[in-house]
Amino acid sequence: MAAANPSPQAASGALARAHHADASLYASIAASSTPSLDGPLALISDAANLSKPWLASAALLSIFGGQRGRRAALYGIASITVSSAIVNVVMKPLSGRRRPDRVAMGVIEERHVPMPSSTSFPSGHSASAFAFAAGVGHVMPAAGALLAIPAAAVAYSRIHTGVHYPGDVLAGSLTGVMLAKLTSTVLDRRRA
Repeated sequence: MAAANPSPQAASGALARAHHADASLYASIAASSTPSLDGPLALISDAANLSKPWLASAALLSIFGGQRGRRAALYGIASITVSSAIVNVVMKPLSGRRRPDRVAMGVIEERHVPMPSSTSFPSGHSASAFAFAAGVGHVMPAAGALLAIPAAAVAYSRIHTGVHYPGDVLAGSLTGVMLAKLTSTVLDRRRA
């Protein structure tokens, strides 16, 4: 006997509950007092615009990492390219999720960075950060593990500054890793 498909009302209810949990976690982070982190995390969030730290890391890998470093940089940049295209051109327009109202949610003004005009789900910054780390890690696992640290800082900074819900960041991070694995597999086959 085939399993029954959930009704549209049940799916809608599940989405509403997930959004409520996501918004509650967002509100908890917004209410936390972390004055020593507010400025640095805002700087990290802004610095990650246009994948600047990942492009700089790719340049350093290319210059100092030899042939393996150049290949790792290529995989990382290719992973960002694929991830950015899918997240920004396909996923964000389909989701239509509005950005959090950080003023109404009480996000401290010192944390604010410019609010993007795109939809909220998933986080493009998180996707790019983890795509780069995973792409590099496919070729140079130790470098990829090290890059996961600033990637996580960028991802968290997007919640802390109030421009994303935690679910946006989690989905973006996982999307970036999955697309990096797919991109790396394609590049490996082309090299073979």
